[in-house]
Amino acid sequence: MLLCVGNFFGSTSEAEWAEYRTGAKKAPIPTYVLGANDQETVSYFPDVSGCELAENITYLGRRGLYSGTSGLQIAYLSGTESQDEPAPAYSFSKKDVAELKTSLLSTPNFKGVDILLTSPWPRDVGTFANSAGEIDTKKCGSKLVSDLAASLKPRYHFAALEKAYYERLPYRNHTVLQETPQHVSRFIALADVGNTSKKKYLYAFSIVPMSLMDPAELVKQPQDVTESPYRKSQKEAQKTKAPLCAEEEPACQFFFDLNKHQGKKRPSDGKDGGNSQPKQVKKPSQPTGPCWFCLASPEVEKHLVVSIGTHCYLALAKGGLLPDHVLILPIGHYQSVVDLSSEVVEEVTKYKAALKEFFRSKGKRYVLFERNYRSQHLQLQVIPVPLDHCTSEDIKESFIAQAQEQQIELLEIPEHSDITQVAQPGMPYFYVELDTGEKLFHRIRGRFPLHFGRSV
Repeated sequence: MLLCVGNFFGSTSEAEWAEYRTGAKKAPIPTYVLGANDQETVSYFPDVSGCELAENITYLGRRGLYSGTSGLQIAYLSGTESQDEPAPAYSFSKKDVAELKTSLLSTPNFKGVDILLTSPWPRDVGTFANSAGEIDTKKCGSKLVSDLAASLKPRYHFAALEKAYYERLPYRNHTVLQETPQHVSRFIALADVGNTSKKKYLYAFSIVPMSLMDPAELVKQPQDVTESPYRKSQKEAQKTKAPLCAEEEPACQFFFDLNKHQGKKRPSDGKDGGNSQPKQVKKPSQPTGPCWFCLASPEVEKHLVVSIGTHCYLALAKGGLLPDHVLILPIGHYQSVVDLSSEVVEEVTKYKAALKEFFRSKGKRYVLFERNYRSQHLQLQVIPVPLDHCTSEDIKESFIAQAQEQQIELLEIPEHSDITQVAQPGMPYFYVELDTGEKLFHRIRGRFPLHFGRSV
């Protein structure tokens, strides 16, 4: 694969790009690019959350994590640093970096990422290291990128906007004798493509994903390893951290901690909590981080909302498999179906019945699934399939066959049983329901492929 940092579009790209967009020319290998760094090129990136720009050329998005099929993890941040909130379309702000950090650091056993892609250099990257030539690393680059690199501990960090080539000595991600050894990070800045001074603009390498490496091999320290260049700025940030957060966040925001298995420590009301009484009065929990699906949250993409009930709402899926792929979501913050109070369950059932009737009138049946794993807000994915295309038996067999292939035990739940009889609050699971009422269930005990439902 080819990864591009810096400005993918030059000033004279228009005619050349048209050939790729129309398919007259094709990128020879999968190419992944970062977004705009100035207002002029914003129009080349139609979807902020990432999209295919031409065959084999993909825009990763403003910020996030790309996971390759091999398990390779690539974190990315598009644009240049901005002090304004919200940042212009070609920039990232303090909030963008904080959210990217939170989403990654909250994954269980997070050790770091394989690759980090940013356009600006990180500020101070040259501290404790070999010289960056004519570039003064104390003055150039972004402090937010330094903060991100210090937190995400990439094995390789690539950047480009200073138009110079600089391969920094590898640096440590732990304090010697105080913390257990961790893998080292390598920062590599590349010059612009085809520059006249023949500075290096291409870096070719092969990498084994961290997740597949022997831990002892991964943490080997090379001879020329240095102290982390960001250590000092991290310590300063910790000193000033507390008052900043209090000012920044408006009171209406919801927060959510992905580490906490929601529902596990429900407040006890003197009883054991095993009876069904508390279900009636259960209040939705409050997320402790920005939630994309709480209807009260500023993060919700309101233009996708189709219908709002008393306790639930219906929205189009942002990355829908089909134009009429929809989600049933609770308005309040619930982690999974098992956590719902009885009146919310009742409304979910009404939405299911309405969707069944609607899709049947269009000659379709629906498949519904829920993944209560690495997700913070309950999303019931409802995907219609043509009635003449496959029977409910075919759909069931597809799920079971693909599950067996991946060593996932998918069990059928008896017709009149309910998911609450097989799953406890806080337990990770994957669940499928057909509009015939048939249900399949898998209790997640270790890792689980995040896109299993979509790929089936």
